[in-house]
Amino acid sequence: MRTRRKIVEFDETLCNGCGECVPACAEGAIRIVDGKARLVSESYCDGLGACLKECPQGAIRIIEREARSFDQQAVENYLKEKESAAKVSEIRLPCGCPSSHIQTFEPAIKKAGEAVCRIETASALSHWPVQIRLVPATAPFLKGGDLLVAADCTPVAYAGFHGFLEGRAVLLGCPKFDDVKEYLEKFSDIFSKSEIRNVTVLVMEVPCCSALPAIVRKGMEIAGKKVPMEEIVISTRGEILQRLGQV
Repeated sequence: MRTRRKIVEFDETLCNGCGECVPACAEGAIRIVDGKARLVSESYCDGLGACLKECPQGAIRIIEREARSFDQQAVENYLKEKESAAKVSEIRLPCGCPSSHIQTFEPAIKKAGEAVCRIETASALSHWPVQIRLVPATAPFLKGGDLLVAADCTPVAYAGFHGFLEGRAVLLGCPKFDDVKEYLEKFSDIFSKSEIRNVTVLVMEVPCCSALPAIVRKGMEIAGKKVPMEEIVISTRGEILQRLGQV
């Protein structure tokens, strides 16, 4: 049923696809598509505008127009389906997908006389998998550990990426192409269950990457945790542009 009512509208000329509006919508009505915020469905938007204050670009406003009526039951069904899909993914993938089998291992080293030296070109990675979507919140390598959350592009752009892996569990992802709400749920679970000691978030200077630190902070907030966090911004030329410390 369509009726004239209040509903959110996105200004595509202002929206930079940062995704900070996505976790602010309790109904899950917003997603990022092709680098811009979009409504999943008109019937999922209640028109109250909780997302407005989260948009750093001022790209969201409330308008009144003809739209499908807000459907609370449809919203509840949609959120339940998403939750079920996330649980199935977390439960089944480690068994059915070889890429997601949990593994822990020592970084490669070599002996030089009596001294033990790290191979210059060896990987500092200490576990598998590494993708945010594949790592269970209860993975043993997360327990009581230091966490590196890195945007997918950072290992390619920054030549010294493996220096950040020393002593850290790493999670890789992209808030532009993946499900931001799923990320939010995953990080809130991780902070609730894994007693993370500190977090480093490594992102690119591009606008879409700015959502990743916001998601991590929001997940921390939902879990009721205060974990020391550092945000590091890498330029597209592979230089460290900024380091921001936060508790």
